[in-house]
Amino acid sequence: MMNNETLLQKAREYISSEQDSFFSSQVAELIEKQDFTELSDRFYTDLEFGTGGLRGVIGGGYNRMNPLVVRRSTQGLANYIRKAFPDKENSAVIAYDSRNFSDVFALEAALVLCANGIKTYLFTGIRPTPELSFAVRKLGASTGIVVTASHNPPEYNGYKVYWSDGAQVVSPHDKGIISEVRSVSGPIPIITKEQAIKTGILVMIDRETDEPFISMVKECSLRPELIREKGKDLKVVFTPLNGTGAVPVERALSEMGIQVTFVPEQKDPDGNFPTVKYPNPEEASAMKLALDLGKKEGADLVMGTDPDADRLGIAAPDNGVFRLISGNQLGVLLADYIFSSRKELGKMPPRPAFIKSIVTSELQSLIAKSYGAVSFDTLTGFKWIAGKIRDFETGPEKYDFVFGDEESYGFLVNKDVRDKDAVSAATMTAEMALYHKSQGRSLWDQLRRIWEKYGYFQETLISRVFKGEAGLRTMNSMMEKIRSNPPSTFAGQKVTVMKDYLDGTSFYPDENSKRRDINLPSSNVIQFILTDNSIVTARPSGTEPKIKFYASCRANPGEHIDRAMESVKGKIEAISEALNNLFE
Repeated sequence: MMNNETLLQKAREYISSEQDSFFSSQVAELIEKQDFTELSDRFYTDLEFGTGGLRGVIGGGYNRMNPLVVRRSTQGLANYIRKAFPDKENSAVIAYDSRNFSDVFALEAALVLCANGIKTYLFTGIRPTPELSFAVRKLGASTGIVVTASHNPPEYNGYKVYWSDGAQVVSPHDKGIISEVRSVSGPIPIITKEQAIKTGILVMIDRETDEPFISMVKECSLRPELIREKGKDLKVVFTPLNGTGAVPVERALSEMGIQVTFVPEQKDPDGNFPTVKYPNPEEASAMKLALDLGKKEGADLVMGTDPDADRLGIAAPDNGVFRLISGNQLGVLLADYIFSSRKELGKMPPRPAFIKSIVTSELQSLIAKSYGAVSFDTLTGFKWIAGKIRDFETGPEKYDFVFGDEESYGFLVNKDVRDKDAVSAATMTAEMALYHKSQGRSLWDQLRRIWEKYGYFQETLISRVFKGEAGLRTMNSMMEKIRSNPPSTFAGQKVTVMKDYLDGTSFYPDENSKRRDINLPSSNVIQFILTDNSIVTARPSGTEPKIKFYASCRANPGEHIDRAMESVKGKIEAISEALNNLFE
């Protein structure tokens, strides 16, 4: 714990370095008030540049998102880029979403890169994260940055870094960039926007990337003729949750032949997200206005994207009542539609591959395999799915990527983007809904057909938040406790395998043996496989101070759907109770 004198020293140091008076005046006011509680929160640590970049509360201080922190982080990135590509004329692409100060932080980053001799392409206005990934690849850039805090509350902002393949950075580049960021000291070189544009080192972009991106999205369609003929019959209600999704989603769908009805209160960009607590389509409360409008309009499909339009949430009517479809369930529907359609239409590549995260429903793998695809598991985080696609292209085994997703509402239906892409996923979902409607069934009807064929699956997620410095210690202590003294049963079911992704080993209690059989990068994740094939996973979040516990339970194929649902519901409830007991 820092003493007050050290806090004041750090605060004054920050004020002398921060050139933006909005942020420096916040800290000056805290000094004047002698508010050491708030000063401690802003200065007890530096906002850490993690493996994906930055994310934090907007405000003055070293433990906040502000221009000074962005400048220092970008200088570290510039240093690493020059070392990684010493003989290349380096370039970068920067995009930003609708959050407060996103445009300010994006310009700060751009001008630091320009001052370091790195040609920078900066979007003229807000753009979705998938378009940033697409642009990095299209422009042949060395790196990319998107200023966003994804679906966090409005007081947050962040900064994600992408590599030359359009994917978020992975080892060794992530650790190399972090090391350079930590080494930055002293004044940061910067030039004015006018100087940068005049010398040609800063290039403002919009249509030259927008047009090919929208074309790519439309080309993902598997049944374009169906949309042209019957697209007008599909009623779609859409909310971008005051983020970046409005223009690209509406444009792609309308040009394909499907008209969109917007939630008016959530259409225009607004970093305060005034109608929701969390701008997250995973949250039922965030989708309420869209569901209400969907019911009023008699819609066939309701869709929502988060502020940077990389996550997609949907709902569909079920016997007249709108019901939200989970990330796992949408992944199941998309896997079923994409693989079955490709097979039926003769569009399946020679060696089809499906990729999902280790906490995503196994039902998706069962579907992919039934159509002849090979299924691969990765760690949680779309950078690992993107990395697997890169392995297919550069490694000895040449698989053809078809579809990839993770349970947290992230989907990828093309190879031109290397991150979650809610824009392409939205158009594919609308096409899927139209196809099933043309066959006389809803998305919920199709889900039941899938469950009858493969068995009913249900998943749940339990999270515990640990705030501040003490919370981080508690979180680490809990993971260590689970690792050193693991449960032998969950809800009356024996643990048959305990997988520890930190050291890559699996422990088999019946044999009392441990094997190093996990061929994935090290990660602080523990997973339990139970006798009935239920799966329980513990994973600290990479972006928030919380531990996430995932549970997935299943019934046997052919079991009557009502009985299967009741049985699996009981398993989920029992496992949830067992997990809650772990927190006591």
